[in-house]
Amino acid sequence: MRTYLLLAWTWLRASAQYPRSLIMMAIGSFTINALDVAAIWVIFEHTGSLGGFDLAEVMFLYGTAGLSFALADMLFGNVDRLSQHIRSGSFDTMLIRPASAFTQMAVDRFGVHRFGRLAQAAVVLAVALPQLGLSWSRVWMIPLMVACGLVIFTSVFALGGAMQFLLTDAPEVANAFTYGGSTLTQYPLSVYGSELVKGVTFVVPLAFVNWQPALFVLDRDDPLGLPYWLRFASPLAAVLLAAVAALAWRAGIRRYRSTGS
Repeated sequence: MRTYLLLAWTWLRASAQYPRSLIMMAIGSFTINALDVAAIWVIFEHTGSLGGFDLAEVMFLYGTAGLSFALADMLFGNVDRLSQHIRSGSFDTMLIRPASAFTQMAVDRFGVHRFGRLAQAAVVLAVALPQLGLSWSRVWMIPLMVACGLVIFTSVFALGGAMQFLLTDAPEVANAFTYGGSTLTQYPLSVYGSELVKGVTFVVPLAFVNWQPALFVLDRDDPLGLPYWLRFASPLAAVLLAAVAALAWRAGIRRYRSTGS
């Protein structure tokens, strides 16, 4: 943690040398991500519900998934750029430094512009929550689901990075699960086919980012009839996926051979 914070502060100080560029990048990130919300509003201009969920509920799903992903992307998203470092030979330099290679990869080029996506998701969630009329007996799940979502997305980033030890020319494969997974979880899973939902529940547990715990928070029945206890399984899913990701990353490090550059 101390190493991460020191490296992040170093990159932030470097970025602060160009304050106008930094501010414009943060505003640009906020605006671009806000277009996703605009698309949802357009959908609700033509329909009263999406997959059986109204606008406030969809915004809640969007905000929680977006917040989890934005935190994971801000803190660990650079791991999915591993193949660039492998090809350039800069990953070899990380391996000989007295710090974790994963930490160095995660914090590489850390910048304030990453807060744009985070701020946008937080605003959406803050606007959606007062409209839901949630019971206080269920609100406690919200910070837990965001934290578990952070761990799940971080694990997916780590798995994607580990894949690039073998597929150095195909980072898009990893992006399909990271950024693609973020987009998928921003909408009710009831709009997708049952086979896909089972896949993101029991294979790649993206359903535990926000869908299953959100059913508890919103006091909604599962449209697909999955067991009720799954709504409380996000911590278990996060721990299991994190363990798999850690093993995969270590296996990738052991198999890695220097580029020689």
